[in-house]
Amino acid sequence: MPRLSDTMGEGAISTWRKQPGDAVAVGDVLVEIETDKAVMEYEAYEAGTLAEILVPEGRNADIGVPIALLDDGAGGAAPSAPAVSSLAVSSLAANGTANGGSRQLASPLVRKLAREKHLDLSHVTGSGPGGRIIRADLNDLLATGAPAPTGSAVLPGAVAGSAAPVSSAAPAVSAEPETDDVRGTRDVPISQVRRVIARRLAASASEIPHFYVTAVADAQALMDLRATLNAQLTEAGRAKISVNDLLIRACALALRAHPDVNVSYGGDASSVMLVHDRINIGVAVAAESGLIVPVIRDADTKTVTQLGAEAKTLVALAAERRLTPAQTSGGTFTISNLGMYGVEHFTAIINPPESAILAVGATTREPTVVGDTLEPRYRLRYTLSVDHRVIDGALAAKFLQTLTTLIERPWTIIA
Repeated sequence: MPRLSDTMGEGAISTWRKQPGDAVAVGDVLVEIETDKAVMEYEAYEAGTLAEILVPEGRNADIGVPIALLDDGAGGAAPSAPAVSSLAVSSLAANGTANGGSRQLASPLVRKLAREKHLDLSHVTGSGPGGRIIRADLNDLLATGAPAPTGSAVLPGAVAGSAAPVSSAAPAVSAEPETDDVRGTRDVPISQVRRVIARRLAASASEIPHFYVTAVADAQALMDLRATLNAQLTEAGRAKISVNDLLIRACALALRAHPDVNVSYGGDASSVMLVHDRINIGVAVAAESGLIVPVIRDADTKTVTQLGAEAKTLVALAAERRLTPAQTSGGTFTISNLGMYGVEHFTAIINPPESAILAVGATTREPTVVGDTLEPRYRLRYTLSVDHRVIDGALAAKFLQTLTTLIERPWTIIA
């Protein structure tokens, strides 16, 4: 299993593009691997024939663990990545001549199936390298559902004498009460992205002392400006801009005015904090596989239309799970916008190693006091979550004050 992103600790096999027996050339795509951020293609570094798949589709493996064996024609199978040769040799030894050579050669998947299905492999002929039993060799046995007979040899991977005894008691009675309702509980696999999200956000919520500051802006001028710009852009045959595009630009300008918000905490063991000169804004995207945060680099140097075009491209790639590590790393500040779902106000969890995230609600028309009259005007609520270890409340308030001024005077956003 290769390391395909900077935060990757394990990967999940999404799709095998080659099957056992297929010829493999250098540069051929062997497999699609789901990392914590995207599904990425993995190319072969050596030529040969794919001898065996060690990690099937849908299964996880730690970095460095063999996921397949490649027969290079030299009389044996080699791991599909040269960086893990020693691990592959150890794996083969463990599967082979233990217990004085009495154990059969069998792949990890076969051993797992044998344990789960109580299969007797003593009469199965292996078609893999060196007579090793592979998944395809179990087709007939699985079809008949024949269990291992009582007193049969110890299954691969089991310890002698540790096999579960065969019970002669009456059949087990289901713990579920009888009912006409066929609805129940289903096991739904958790994606690699979702697992990493759970781990990182749990760590963020428990380790970072979050501090929240909420502000409300009169967004009437912002909405009027957007309507004017989009009318002109449509007439010119160009793509429209969204409220989020304007907010990305506004946040970038506010970060330029308050660089101490654009920071990262180095940890309790560090004597410094990192102040980032580049303003790289992450945009939280609710993809089918989970929350993804692609990053727009140097957002303060780009126009609103450039930001909009880049954001649309990144959102499309996130939906297709085709983002590269470079497109999901290096963020210094994140925007999470749920306004399109009608959410008026919420708080967001900081995305480490950043120190702040802005949660944006919906732009709604509300009765507003203007002078001595009451008018319906657009209002926008947003909450800044900050790491209180490096950002104090006064600094967070000043940042939101600047952001609110930009929103209420939107021409300064595009000037």
